[in-house]
Amino acid sequence: MRERFDVPLAEFTTLRLGGPAKRLVEVADTGDLIRLVRECDARREPALVLGGGSNLVVADEGFPGTVVRVLTSGVDVDEADSGSVTVRLSAGENWDSFVERAVSERWVGVEALSGIPGLVGAAPMQNVGAYGQEVAQTLTQVRAYDRRAGEICVFSRQECGFGYRTSRFKQNPDRYVVLDVTFQLRRGELGAPVAYAELARTLDVALGEQAPLADVRAAVLKLRRGKGMLLDPADRDTWSVGSFFTNPVVPPEVADRLPPEAPRWPAENGLVKTSAAWLIEHAGFAKGHGNGVVRLSTKHTLALTNRGGAATADLLALAREVRDGVRKEFGIELVNEPVLVGCTL
Repeated sequence: MRERFDVPLAEFTTLRLGGPAKRLVEVADTGDLIRLVRECDARREPALVLGGGSNLVVADEGFPGTVVRVLTSGVDVDEADSGSVTVRLSAGENWDSFVERAVSERWVGVEALSGIPGLVGAAPMQNVGAYGQEVAQTLTQVRAYDRRAGEICVFSRQECGFGYRTSRFKQNPDRYVVLDVTFQLRRGELGAPVAYAELARTLDVALGEQAPLADVRAAVLKLRRGKGMLLDPADRDTWSVGSFFTNPVVPPEVADRLPPEAPRWPAENGLVKTSAAWLIEHAGFAKGHGNGVVRLSTKHTLALTNRGGAATADLLALAREVRDGVRKEFGIELVNEPVLVGCTL
């Protein structure tokens, strides 16, 4: 373990924002990770578990306790079933490295999740999803440390409480520390049936058709790059947490009040999903809206970006302006997707 004090958390977030951690400990061993969190809890010291920092907004005041940076590693592959493969990954493994390997090994089911920054341990937290795929479709098990019970628990897919960008882990962020995640992936040359219209157009296939795994990954990376959703130190449009707001899921009567041209998709329990990006744009916030230090991305209105020299307070002010503008125009409350640490909207 490596221990440091008063370390700016901006060094570890893709927004490049965040004040100092009172103490930062980097942990590469799962046993040490559990012991460290348990010790903090016993002292009633605040403890924040940090992965890739790609879905985190940290206050300018920083964090008044111990930040535990997860650097655990390990990938176990079970190929006993000729038609599928079971892969267990430590929480500290890089997510896109896993997807890249899956595509090269002809493991089907996560190819549309290419290019998403962050670590494997964060994937079940918010049920990571993009371009018609989500983690819940292939995840079979999560092993986590339950800080309240003081024990290791194993959760099946059904027990994870997955929903749109949520899970039991996100709903209880101070309770569970994800230790490792297991996926079951089908073997094949072709990716899963394409379930997202934009991806289908890029691949030149119909919705529901399949395309070679490598082609799907290449198409997704192209789309993400065009939207500033691939990390690039030279591109300030990528100094973000990706999509800052989730797509609203609303009752039908709320959706009926939207303009006829507003996007609509059926959601669970008779609800309707609409596009946060469309709402933002049609509430008067164009790409690039903002000022010299924080702006909406020039490539995608859902990304709030640090242009350099910003503070977290600047970013939150822009987020409030956008949220309040959409509420005033359409009566719909946008909900932030990233986790807010020491700050609120």
